[in-house]
Amino acid sequence: MSELNRGTSWLIGLSALVIIIAGLKAASEIVVPFMLSVFIAIICAPFLAALRHRGVPTWIAVTIIMLLILISVGSLGIFVGASLDGFYKELPTYKIRMTQELGGIIELLNRFGVEVSTEQLRGYFDPSVLMQVVANTLSGLGNVLTNTFLVIMTVVFLLFEAADFPEKLSHALGDARSSLKNFKDFASAVNRYLAIKTIVSILTGCVVSLWLFILGVDFPILWGVSAFFLNFVPNIGSIIAAIPAVMLAFVQLGGFAAGLTALGYVVINLVVGNVIEPRYMGKGLGLSTLVVFLSLLLWGWVFGPVGMLLSIPLTIIVKIAMEANPKTHWVAVILDGHRS
Repeated sequence: MSELNRGTSWLIGLSALVIIIAGLKAASEIVVPFMLSVFIAIICAPFLAALRHRGVPTWIAVTIIMLLILISVGSLGIFVGASLDGFYKELPTYKIRMTQELGGIIELLNRFGVEVSTEQLRGYFDPSVLMQVVANTLSGLGNVLTNTFLVIMTVVFLLFEAADFPEKLSHALGDARSSLKNFKDFASAVNRYLAIKTIVSILTGCVVSLWLFILGVDFPILWGVSAFFLNFVPNIGSIIAAIPAVMLAFVQLGGFAAGLTALGYVVINLVVGNVIEPRYMGKGLGLSTLVVFLSLLLWGWVFGPVGMLLSIPLTIIVKIAMEANPKTHWVAVILDGHRS
């Protein structure tokens, strides 16, 4: 009987999870800006705490943070928007060049006795479709900057709420020292992860932009921004970020430049992912490759490009929360990518 009850509980839990996911997808227009706001607020929380610790009133500290966010988002929106417009204008030219480069590759293969026809290759590898996918993906990343007013207002309210939340928790629970300590430990771990990840991602995006600028690849800032966002996705994010830049280098500058572009991405991500990031973040916040892939598929389907970008940070936050509770620690162990 106990086995039956346990099976029924699992079935009810799974059904509830499916209903929740379906509800999130139906309400994605509301949930996505809120998720993005929470993400930004968590990153800004340490800065807010530092300003308040120095005696700056909460409303002034929040105003300073909002001005910095507006300047950053505005500048990023201008550069990314201009680059996307230029990319769309050049897209027909890139498609033609891709076809020409593939023709040269086919001719070279035929010289070495590998008989490949243009029609056969296009059946497996259509350059126009691939370039259009790249354009659609970049357009989706550009949509992250939409609903700016709603996101900024939500961040303001979240920061004001975060400043007073420990005091509210103490009043609500009476003797809340244990709960308050657990909350502070959880918030500290999340803030540390997101702060370090954001700084490392900014470094990655800047170095990628500089390398592509040196090589002469078009729109280096756009590919740097893509590298910044996708650096939040471990293991496969760097590969996804490199594909459009390598393709563009191939059609614009030829195979040698494409090889140098790919080499630059490999070196940058090896140094960042294996040297810089583990040194400051530690290895305890990793996820298994399978969890990363499934998170991208699930949250990308539910929320689109924004869901893909935020899926891994959100999964990391869930893992940190699971680790804090002994009853759910086994979930964190399953999610971990560094267990032996």
